[in-house]
Parts: sequence; C-alpha cells; structure tokens
Amino acid sequence: MVKTYTMDLAGRELKIEVGKVAAQANGAVLISYGETMVLSTATASDKPREGIDFFPLSVEFEEKYYSVGKFPGGFNKREGKASENAVLTARVIDRPMRPLFPKDFRNDVTLNNLVLSVDPSARPELVAMIGTAMATAISDIPFEGPCCMTQLGMVDGQIIVNPSQEEWDNGDLQLTVASTDEKVIMIEAGANEISDEDMIAAIYQAHDVNLSILKLIHQMMDEVGKSKFSYESCAISDEIFAKIKSIVPPERMEEAVFTDEKQLREENIRKITEELEAAFADDEEALAVLGEAIYQYEKKTVRKMILVDHKRPDNRAIDQIRPLSAEIDLVPRVHGSAMFTRGQTQICDIVTLAPLSEAQRVEGLDPNIVEKRYIHQYNFPSYSVGETKPSRGPGRREIGHGALAEKALIPVLPDTAEFPYSIRAVSETFESNGSTSMASTCASCMSLMAAGVPLKAMVAGISCGLVTGESDDDYLILTDIQGLEDFFGDMDFKVTGTKKGITAIQMDIKIHGLTRPIVEEAIKRAHEARLFIMDECMSKAIAEPRKELSPYAPKIVQIQIDPEKIGEVVGARGKTINEIIDRCDVKIDITDDGAVSVCGTDIDKIQNALKMIDIITSDFVKGQILTGTVVSIKEFGAFVEFAPGKEGMVHISKIAKERIDKVEDVLSLGDEVRVVCLGKDKMGRISFSIKDVND
Repeated sequence: MVKTYTMDLAGRELKIEVGKVAAQANGAVLISYGETMVLSTATASDKPREGIDFFPLSVEFEEKYYSVGKFPGGFNKREGKASENAVLTARVIDRPMRPLFPKDFRNDVTLNNLVLSVDPSARPELVAMIGTAMATAISDIPFEGPCCMTQLGMVDGQIIVNPSQEEWDNGDLQLTVASTDEKVIMIEAGANEISDEDMIAAIYQAHDVNLSILKLIHQMMDEVGKSKFSYESCAISDEIFAKIKSIVPPERMEEAVFTDEKQLREENIRKITEELEAAFADDEEALAVLGEAIYQYEKKTVRKMILVDHKRPDNRAIDQIRPLSAEIDLVPRVHGSAMFTRGQTQICDIVTLAPLSEAQRVEGLDPNIVEKRYIHQYNFPSYSVGETKPSRGPGRREIGHGALAEKALIPVLPDTAEFPYSIRAVSETFESNGSTSMASTCASCMSLMAAGVPLKAMVAGISCGLVTGESDDDYLILTDIQGLEDFFGDMDFKVTGTKKGITAIQMDIKIHGLTRPIVEEAIKRAHEARLFIMDECMSKAIAEPRKELSPYAPKIVQIQIDPEKIGEVVGARGKTINEIIDRCDVKIDITDDGAVSVCGTDIDKIQNALKMIDIITSDFVKGQILTGTVVSIKEFGAFVEFAPGKEGMVHISKIAKERIDKVEDVLSLGDEVRVVCLGKDKMGRISFSIKDVND
C-alpha cells in the first residue's frame, strides 16, 4: 500500500511517498521538494561482517545527468566515479547518521540517494539529507534516531531557509544543521566573515526548522515504521574487562597514555598489548576481541583523566594550544610556500598561480558552477602517522579536508578583476597528530600571502573537543585537540575565520547531540584560539601579502577592449590570436565582455603582445606613427604588418625622399620600418608613408 505524506517547508511542498518503489529495501522513500525528486533507501545485511571492529556504514549520493536533461561529458556517455560534490554530500549525510546507530552494531548498512530530477529552486543535496533520515527511521534497521537536516543561506543580510541553488551559490552563508528532537548533532558551514552571534542564531533557527520536520518523521514512524530487528551484539563482556584490569590496573594504563609524544604512547600500548596477548594465549574468545577491548580501556582511561582529573594526555591546560611555529619560502622555485606546525601536526602548503584559462572545469548538476578558479587539495601520506601503505589517490577524507580549507579561504580571496589568476593550493601532511585540516587552513593562508595573492584578511582555524559525563551539565571542552582526544572524545568542532568573523565550520560528534551552551562555548573558544594563532605565530612569519609575485610565477596584465573587436583579435579560426601567442610566448584569455588577460613569464613579451592587441583593436588615425615588418612587395609599393592580421600599404612614392624605380631597391621582405599614417586616400583607403616619418 502506498502512503503519501506532505508538509509545507519554507514555502514549498515536501512530498514523501512510502511503499511505491524499492519495496525490497529495509526502508525507502520517494521524496520530492518542488520538482526535485530523490529516491532514498536504507538497507542492511542480515549478519554482522566478521573480523571487523567498526560499524561498516556506506553513504552514497548518486548524481544522474538525466535529472537535469544532460548527457554525461567525455567519450563514454555514462556517469563515472562520484564527483567531489557527491562525495562531500555523502560525508555530510554520514556524519549525523553514524552516531545514532548502536555502538555494538556490525552489520553492513548502505544509505543510498538516487537523484532523479533537479529543480534549481530546491537543492537535491537537501532532499537527499531529509530522505535518508526518513528512510532509515521507518526501516527495521536498529537506529537511535530520528534526526533531520536543514540548510540556510543568506542574501543581502536576510536568512533564507532551504535556499535555491543560485541563492546558495552566491549568498554569504552556506549552513547545514542536523538535529535530533532535543539537540544539534551536526554543523557544516561556509560563511563570509559572519560574527559568532549571528552564526549561533542561524544554527538554532535551522534547529527549529528541523523540529518541524521531525514531527512528520515521528508520524511516519508510527504509521508505516517497521519494528527494529534484533542483531548480534559485538559488545565485550564485563568478565573480559575484569581480567584485563587485573593484569593491567587503571594506574598503569594512565601512565601509558600520559605523554605528549605520540610514538612513546603507541609503544607503551604495544607493550601492554603483547603482555595481554601472552596472558590470554589459551583464551580464544578473549583474543578475538582483545584489540577492541584495549581500545575501549584506553578510551575510558583518557576520558576519566580529562573529565574527572582535568588532566590532558600531554599535560596541557584545558584551553592551551600546543607549541606553534611557522615559516614561509620553505620550497624554492615554487610560486609560494609555507609550513605550519602545531605540536606533532605539520603541514606544508604550496601555491601555484596560472592564467584564468587553467581554472578547473566542473561538470555536475549545479548550472551555476561550471569552473573553479581556486582549488585547495589535501594529501595525507602514510608516513605522516608512521605507517606504511601504498598511495591510492585521495579518498573521501582527503577530499573533505581539502574542501574545508578551501571553503575557509574563499571569502578572503581577491576577485578576478583585482587578481586575474587561477590559484591552486596543495597541503602536504608531513606529520599528523590531530586536526590537520585546521593546520592546512593556516598554512594555506600564509602560502597564499607569500605568493603575493592579495588576501583581504588573514584566516586561521582550530579544533575544539569535548568529553561528556552522565548529564548535560557534566562536560569539558578542550581547545586544540590532538589525535588521542579526537579518537576518544565526543566532538571535533572545527572553526576557521578572520579577526572579523567566521568563514567555515565543520562539527562532528559521536554522541546524540550538543546543548546550546556547549555550542556557544566551543565557538567562543575557537574565536580566542584563532586570534592567538594569528597574532603569536602566523603574523610573525608573514604579516601581509607580498606586493610582488615570485619571479617564477606567471605575470598577468589585463586590459579592456571593445567587445565588438574580439573577432579581430581572435581572427579566422583563431589565426590572429594564435600568432600573437606564438610570437610572444604568452597565453591570452578573452572574456565575452572584452576583458583580455595576457600571461607570461617575461614582462617585455607581455607588453609586446599587449601592443599588438592595441594595434589590432585601434583605428588608424592621421599622424599616428607605427613600427611594422615588410611582408609583401608589389610593383606599386609594399605591405607592412603592424600586428598579426593588421597590415597597411606604403605606395612606392612614399618610401624614400628621392625617386626610386623599384621597391626592392630600398626594401626587402622582413625589414622593420617605421611609418606614419597619412589618413584616407580618395578611395577611402588608409595610406602610410615611410619618408614622412621624421616630418
């Protein structure tokens, strides 16, 4: 039986159909918002996956080009691997959903979103977020929800609930908030230097919208929701924990983890593991779960030390940032480089500048985004954490970290009129012990300034953590969490910004939500920390963008021409512009409004190309003196080329002061000559003279 639900959501109808399609999935909804339609499904395996110590959750966001009436690009007319937007959307859906599944659940679960139709007024990403929450809530998969997500934009200072694609792309805020019935559970934001107070107000405005959607989800659960199936728990028995503690008492575990050196701590845990493996050599049941048991024991120890004793593993104060250092120009010959170190987290960022024509082409469902002028990429090699494994290219984590640092810096980048360059920043992780994405933000900002990119303001970022107790009031927020505090804590709250305001937020938690006081305090702590990082570290390495580009960076000069003259510069089949490019060893970009960018490494060659373009686009006037090359000789005179595709004729009588019989007596092909424009002759043609130049 098909059951249909509707509600008004921010002025549009949200329609959900249950039982119409995908009946064999554990849970499925066909959800429409405006004319955007997504099929969201939730499926789970019958049994747990053997030999794993984690919850195997997969989230997919499938972009189909038929949804916008387009053929896929490329030779093979079929959708390929997931785009960056699809990966980032899947991550945003994953982050609030994952903590709500039982911690001892090991069955494979897949949450899939198939985009069937896209209405530009209703973003498919939002529809998939809501659809995933609904499909999971009404399924028989064990889930401690429901939850829901809402997006907010801002145009001209006005908050817009669930903005259109254009409002989302061009506004001053891109905020996604996930909530349960009581608390905020996930925050993702990009912002144009929005104040802490305005950001908090927007977060809780989105939370209120989520509560209205959750009422509908509860109704759906009551009417069409399935009973949750029972599953094989992977929880470790109290008896095993008791045996472990009898061999390794809590005091010894505290001693093992209480160090600021990651390698020493790992060595201590390795010795404890070897000791326990020997002790349980004859107990196959205990050996099978020993790794997870040690992890949980270490986790409980760290949490108790922080929450009860107010002791951090590296002995820092609760609001203390690890030792900082920064330097620029680490790498020679590149266009810009900087290294930022915070404790045992170290990032080297390298910037490359290129013409606007090198901007990354983007093919996707968003009609407003067809290219990216600024690209930030993040790499996380295994050596950065002392491991060895082959590199298989960027995974979802690397793509997500790169996108976060990219989002953090976009608000302070100059526009193309001021700085006509494509920009690529690459963050190489040299060492990692927590919050490399925030270190990437700091390193990238300094690297861009070292490259001479005129940033509007300095940007820094920090991550705050959380350890909670039995009640909402029993918690402790940590500034600048390291890896251990991230692994064993309840929150990773990353905030980037300038001194003026926030540019990006990414908040992940492992519990069932945050109270408003926690959110407010985390944002306040992050604000204080980023100001400290900028003033005490980054500004001492480089206080403002350099005025000059690196000698190895391409130089770009921009001029404006009459749009009606573009065809003359380009020439038939691009002949004219290609000849300028070949002669001057430059790259040339021309926009439809007549903005011409000439790029090269030799400023003299750039000026020569600009001179040619100026000649091509200018009308000859009487008295104008030009320099050109003899390209053709006839009985009646010579043709002189002043720029590719721009020629003039000098009559034989205007070549020399004295009378000459043949043009060849004075001129040869390839001669460079100066001429003066004499204006139009009786037939309306422009004539030139060599002999009258000095007059």
